[in-house]
Amino acid sequence: MTTSVTTAARRARRTSTRRMSPDALTTAVLALIGAGAAAVLALWWQDTASVAGAGQWLSGAGRITGLLAGYTAPVLVLLMARTPLLERGLGADRLARWHSVGGRYLVGLLTAHVLTIIWGYALTVHRGVVGEGVDIVLHYPDMLKATFSTLLMFGVGAVSARVARRRIGYDLWYHLHLATYLAVALGFAHQLANGADLGEGPARAAWYALYLGTAAVLGWYRLVLPWLRDRRHRLRVAEVRREAPGVVSVFVTGQRLEELRAEAGQFFRLQFQAPGLRWSANPYSLSAPPHPHFLRFTVKDLGRHSAAVAALAPGTAVRAEGPYGALTARRLRGGGRPVLLLAAGVGITPLRALFETLPAPRGALTLVYRASSEADVVFREELAAVAARRGARVHYLLGPRAEVGDTGAALARLVPGLIRHEVYLCGPDALAEAAVRALRAAGVPRGRIHHESFSF
Repeated sequence: MTTSVTTAARRARRTSTRRMSPDALTTAVLALIGAGAAAVLALWWQDTASVAGAGQWLSGAGRITGLLAGYTAPVLVLLMARTPLLERGLGADRLARWHSVGGRYLVGLLTAHVLTIIWGYALTVHRGVVGEGVDIVLHYPDMLKATFSTLLMFGVGAVSARVARRRIGYDLWYHLHLATYLAVALGFAHQLANGADLGEGPARAAWYALYLGTAAVLGWYRLVLPWLRDRRHRLRVAEVRREAPGVVSVFVTGQRLEELRAEAGQFFRLQFQAPGLRWSANPYSLSAPPHPHFLRFTVKDLGRHSAAVAALAPGTAVRAEGPYGALTARRLRGGGRPVLLLAAGVGITPLRALFETLPAPRGALTLVYRASSEADVVFREELAAVAARRGARVHYLLGPRAEVGDTGAALARLVPGLIRHEVYLCGPDALAEAAVRALRAAGVPRGRIHHESFSF
């Protein structure tokens, strides 16, 4: 046990020297995205000698929003292309939030682009807006493709709204979301045919590089690399073990697992080659430190996919994308601070692995586990054994929220010196948000609260 903790600490120090901190990487990525947007605006500025009259002002607004929409679409795809630098450095939840915000921004840009272009052209040629719109769609090159692309984007935006996501399952949402790729490809053809600001020189070459480069990155990390890893590691289900009502652990074996370089706290997107499961890749966290001979994932019955996992037969082939996620020892900021792991429900899975391996002085590690009832507690014996070996503490908050009481008061009672702790947090969004508010109210700096959400 001591060896595994020492190894984890040494690995965390090595990785921290090789990689940017999450804050520095965040700044660098946002600066790069902003610089690209500025370069896109420069295309319009360089190509526009003057603007006179309402028609030209509206047409100019249409060109600007069209350029920005054309730039935003591949950027959003790149954010979710599952590149290791971004997935491990920023975390899947942060990328998903950026993607979600950017998606709303893209829909807004497309709406403004359509309205201002049609209106501006109509004013310029002194026609009605409806007639001009019909003429643009039917007679401009590649406009039918552009129209279909826009409708697809609006449709994906509609099913991605929070209200809609609550009504559909992950599998349906995931497959509908794939329509984004077709929409981006169709929009690219329209931009080349009608994008006057792209010209025929370096600007057009840069646009080709952006879109073709995005396609190459996406193809490599979402298709080619998983296929190569599948052939190299030959992952198979070894055992499905019941842990609690509606909760099972899936043990996956394979070849050369150490080459995956997985870390406690990370997750994989697993695609089980079984009927009803082979076309979906769902995210599941490691619930034990990676082992040279097996990986353990613990799954709660939260839907059709996770329920079907409990019935998997040993020997079932598994395609795995990953490891992903930044909820690892690399988040520790040093200084020998005590560490609090705060788990709620199935959020115990990544924290169970971290509880065993996270570098922390003896006696400076605390796990607080929130569950609805005694029957819902997972890994009680394992947690007790790890706590005994490491001199750590485990506290359980059991029962409905009304019985447990205020999260902040409970943490202050159970964790002396809470303000000095670094905190790793994982659980359902509502409880996680309440816990973050309680920790901030207790004086824990935001930079010492480490949280990843896996909701879609």
